[in-house]
Amino acid sequence: MCSFRQFFTKSAASLRAHSGKVATSKILMAMPAAVEAMPLKAAAVRAYSSIDSTKLAERTERLLAAKGQSGLSYEDLASSLGVTNTYAAQLLLGQARLSKEGAAKLQEAMPQLSAEDLEAMQNEYPMRSYDDAILKEPNVYRTFEAITHYGESIKSIINEQCGDGIMSAIDFYCDVGTTTGKHGEKRVVITFNGKFLPFIEQSADDNGAKSPRS
Repeated sequence: MCSFRQFFTKSAASLRAHSGKVATSKILMAMPAAVEAMPLKAAAVRAYSSIDSTKLAERTERLLAAKGQSGLSYEDLASSLGVTNTYAAQLLLGQARLSKEGAAKLQEAMPQLSAEDLEAMQNEYPMRSYDDAILKEPNVYRTFEAITHYGESIKSIINEQCGDGIMSAIDFYCDVGTTTGKHGEKRVVITFNGKFLPFIEQSADDNGAKSPRS
């Protein structure tokens, strides 16, 4: 799915190629610049039939503004909620569902949050996804690059230590922190803690669904 910016840019290029009218060409030439000037929120919103993406983006904007006003860090919120700092961020970004117990703790930590936003965070099921454009952001891209570059080695060691299977990203904890290197430099530490899920042998006797071949 392309963003609004990509859509208009591609449309403008296509129409310019098929139009000989100077006025039309000038208008289309201006379209990418106009779209480029659109607020990030409007350009990056993803559309799903079951999710009001605009409302979600607006709620996220309010939550992040409240976090800024409170002066709390994600580490502070994690301590207040009893979750990892990454999960605290996921809650504010609409990528995780807030529990009833978590809602009471979050309201205590950030009393300026509205009852409507807290209710929506508890009642709506997140659409856990991302816009492909985020991979162009250097911080995200370098993390992605590290995982892919070391991917085969990571897989080999998981297989060696756990067997034939994968690390779950659902029964999963992620924590981000820092440490100090021996030369005094700040270093980033990202911890993935996921349940090991073994691949199973698909035994016919264990298959609870009736086979269409029966």
